[in-house]
Amino acid sequence: MSVVSTDLRNVAIVGHNDTGKTTLLEQMLFYANVISRAETVESGKTTSDFTEEEIAHKISIHASLASIPWEGKTLNILDTPGTAGFIGETICGFRSCESAIMVVDARDGAQIETIKLWRHLDARNKPRAVFLNKMDRDRADYIKTLENLKETFKATFVPVAIPIGEGKDYKGIINLIENKAYLLSDNGKEVIADIPEELKAYEDKFRLELIENAAEGADELIEKYFEAGTLDSDEIRRGLREGLDQNRVIPVFCGSASLGSGIITLLNFIRYNFPKPLGKLESVVDEKGNGIPYCIKEEGPVSAVVFKTTLDQFSGKLSFLKVVTGTLTPDCDLYNPEIGKKERPGKLFRVIGKKLIETDSLAAGDIGVMAKSNIAQTNSTLLGNADMKIRFKHLAFPNPIYMLAINAEDKKSEVKMNEALHKIAEEDLTFRTKFNEETKESTVSGMGELHINMILDKIRDKQKIVIHTKLPRVAYRETITKKSGLSEYSHKKQSGGHGQYAKVLIEIAPIQRGEYYLFTNAIKGGSVSKGYIPGIEKGLHEQMEEGFLAGYPMVDIGITLIDGKEHPVDSSEMAFKLAAKGALKAALEKSGVVLLEPIEKLGVYIENEFLGDILSDLSTKRGKVLGQEDMGHLQLVKALVPQSELLNYAIDLKSMTSGTGSFDMEFDHYEPLNGKLADEVIKHYHETMKEVEE
Repeated sequence: MSVVSTDLRNVAIVGHNDTGKTTLLEQMLFYANVISRAETVESGKTTSDFTEEEIAHKISIHASLASIPWEGKTLNILDTPGTAGFIGETICGFRSCESAIMVVDARDGAQIETIKLWRHLDARNKPRAVFLNKMDRDRADYIKTLENLKETFKATFVPVAIPIGEGKDYKGIINLIENKAYLLSDNGKEVIADIPEELKAYEDKFRLELIENAAEGADELIEKYFEAGTLDSDEIRRGLREGLDQNRVIPVFCGSASLGSGIITLLNFIRYNFPKPLGKLESVVDEKGNGIPYCIKEEGPVSAVVFKTTLDQFSGKLSFLKVVTGTLTPDCDLYNPEIGKKERPGKLFRVIGKKLIETDSLAAGDIGVMAKSNIAQTNSTLLGNADMKIRFKHLAFPNPIYMLAINAEDKKSEVKMNEALHKIAEEDLTFRTKFNEETKESTVSGMGELHINMILDKIRDKQKIVIHTKLPRVAYRETITKKSGLSEYSHKKQSGGHGQYAKVLIEIAPIQRGEYYLFTNAIKGGSVSKGYIPGIEKGLHEQMEEGFLAGYPMVDIGITLIDGKEHPVDSSEMAFKLAAKGALKAALEKSGVVLLEPIEKLGVYIENEFLGDILSDLSTKRGKVLGQEDMGHLQLVKALVPQSELLNYAIDLKSMTSGTGSFDMEFDHYEPLNGKLADEVIKHYHETMKEVEE
């Protein structure tokens, strides 16, 4: 069954781990009669957590889509993971949805991942609402949690639903727009009732705040409020709808997902007030890479962006896509401009967890699945017309924070391992695998210890192979600290017939950090033919790649070719290449070569009680603290730390913060490494080379 664009709402459910996101979606499906009963995460039978690893670990690992019919509209809801290690899946949700629901535990308020995800939403200017969950649990506190959110995020939070009781006294919610109570019942669904008289004063206080914020949504609503002193329900909805669409207000809901409470109010608000996709801007670039305005619209040729890929053992490759313009049908031609190929989708599907429901079309703004595509990968642009000359911007994923060197026990196992790694990297763009030419190691990297270990355990189990892991070697660099003076080298070889002869005279000097290499040909008088210059440069590059102290590539060296000498018969490009290598080696002897180590920019999110331990630990890691950002009961510590000290930081931080800490990092720059630490790196290199030779 196809859906028209005006009837769509695309919403990502996001939040810290274990706040009840999956259970909330399960209740939405139950209330919409999509499923016959709402299952628990513990049962392993929920609609959105259906993979083997999700059932085993009792956490969401993949973003899961569910299309929900509600009051004549279709709500495309994406349940996303709350664990930092699977942030890539959550970013897929941000890319495909116009709005989000931030689920917050009413006992804990803003937690570390709440803050990090909020910042992702801010960076995209994404409208959002908040659902305060677990109101029935001990320590649940609506007012305290609401104040915590206001203090943490400095935004306009507008209560739309308030609780009737808290903890063991929780009985349901009050819908402030409708002036009705939604009470718990024995059949697992809410019962609508009048607000008890003793709660009227409690409700009036919050409703006044709601009306005041709604009135600011439009000028005529402000006038009406000043004249009449109130707004009716439709006017409140309109004011909130416009405020939410412009990301000026954050509606606040509450309830208990496990008890099925607060669900109807949330579903109705999504249906009537959440942003529609039509008219929303998409991130698009032209042929020159310049950003251009591009709206979701029903008119024009079809265009779509692939935001997620999964490899299903039964259905094969599934490409999750969002239609941006036109209408996508199974028989239309789709063109991928990045690879220059086209195909027809064949079949299109709507999705409810792992269930695929065939549909005859997907309208502009809709989200669905195309099966077994040969041209679609995550980030692919798919166009109905090859002349459109546009491309959707790729998803921006965070840098990996944890890396391991890996190897299989034998050649056959290595082939199996590499095939499996390639498939997983196709699905998960935060997981990367490569062979490091510098360190001669195969490495995998991702968003944390849990992320990497789950992937490797899955491969071990499925492929029945042994995979060994260890911390990887650091990719150091080498550079020089002073001018070399003139250095020359002559390459001579005579073995009958044509010999080999070339002489090269150079001088080297340090250049600005980050410039890598600067070559100047200062030869005058043609002592070396122009045809041999490429050979000289090739020799210089090769020697720089081989390093001098410990086999690491050399950087930031300016090389001036002063003079040289050639032979009319015995000179060749190869001879000059070897002479250049020898001349650079000789120059390096006099240039004060030092090691450079990579420095990472680190951001550590922790609860206040762990601040002292974190700062002390960073000091032992040779870290330079740049500053702290106070976020109420949380702290963000920013520092520059050598990469070699952070190889195990995912495990170290987990230990120091009882698993509550989180961090991100990105490469910042290289710095000289001297003294004992440098000596150890050089010693290890020579010991390794000796073992290889033996």
